[in-house]
Amino acid sequence: MIRLRILFAVLTLLANASRASAAEDSRQPVELPGAMKEHMLTNMRDHLRTIEAMLAALAKGDAKMAAEEAEKRIGMSSLDAHGAAHMAPFMPEPMRQMGTAMHRAASRFRIVAENAELEPPATAQHSVHGALSEILATCNACHAAFRLK
Repeated sequence: MIRLRILFAVLTLLANASRASAAEDSRQPVELPGAMKEHMLTNMRDHLRTIEAMLAALAKGDAKMAAEEAEKRIGMSSLDAHGAAHMAPFMPEPMRQMGTAMHRAASRFRIVAENAELEPPATAQHSVHGALSEILATCNACHAAFRLK
């Protein structure tokens, strides 16, 4: 119950901070045609669901499943499925670079997670968490720099 109260308090603070900072949004706006904007938002939401699935697999001790999810859904081999080629021309170059960095980080995560069983457990855990952190850091950097119009 205490955790729930703490979570509610944190979410309330974040919501209020979001409203206050919306007026001061200094991120670079990126204008996309309507359908393309929805497509990009759908892709980004799927990226979040993928990270959730990866974390769930890791929580069960299934690094192999986390690796498969990462590569299949957000790794470099997923670019065609996401329609990245038709969206790239509408993105500023730094945004494209961040997107590519995120997909590369996901592919690196796959390698780290697949090799985790070859390392001592604590080392493997640190490696996997570091690789996952790299994915999220690129997402956060892009969201801090750009906003869709």
